[in-house]
Amino acid sequence: MEKTVNIRRAKTHFSSLVSKVEAGGEIVIARAGKPVAKLVPIKKTEKRPDRKPGYLKGKIWIGPDFEDPLSDEILAAFRSEKP
Repeated sequence: MEKTVNIRRAKTHFSSLVSKVEAGGEIVIARAGKPVAKLVPIKKTEKRPDRKPGYLKGKIWIGPDFEDPLSDEILAAFRSEKP
């Protein structure tokens, strides 16, 4: 169900238009009879599963060179300095 309303009516009846959209409708908002916007329901998203700390334990490894110190050039770049 798609209904077109002008901006003035949309402003004065906004709450009722939102109720109609919540019920599954769509509202086209027009200026001088020309459609300019559409009020539509937001799609419900599925809830993400809860995060479980440590679930990748034993599946990830850190390379032996991970802790090598950064060069002066890279450190200067992080500080937005010229080397």
